[in-house]
Order: sequence, then structure tokens, then C-alpha cells
Amino acid sequence: MQQNLTVRLDSGTIRKAKVLAAKRSTSISRLVAEEIDRLVREDEAYEQARVEALAELESAMDLGSGGRLPPRVDAYDR
Repeated sequence: MQQNLTVRLDSGTIRKAKVLAAKRSTSISRLVAEEIDRLVREDEAYEQARVEALAELESAMDLGSGGRLPPRVDAYDR
């Protein structure tokens, strides 16, 4: 289901958007819709990758630390 969206822009931006839309043989409305769709897809892909990366970290093999970090003094002992 599609709905309309009202956006307020300054007249200079609208003028430039009309030129850009004409160069691409499309409308300003389609230009904005495609850009918002792209942003939403990118955000969804990022979120999915983040969830997968965190799940991978949770299931990673323990390398002998038992999940604990050494005290700072031991880690930086010189």
C-alpha cells in the first residue's frame, strides 16, 4: 500500500531537484521515493549484519580466558 508524503524544501533545492529528475527522466516524487527506499534497505542490511556478527561473537570458541579479561595491571605489565 502506498501513501503520500509531504516534504517542505526551500525553493532552490526544489529547482535543482526538478533539473536532476528531468536528467534522469523521472519525477521528483520518484526520485525521493527511490532514495528513501535505498536508505531503508541499507539500514536493514546493516542491522542484519550487526545481529549476525554479534551472534557469531557469542558463539565463538573460548581461547582459554573463560570470557574474562586479565586485570589491567597484568595486561600492561612491563
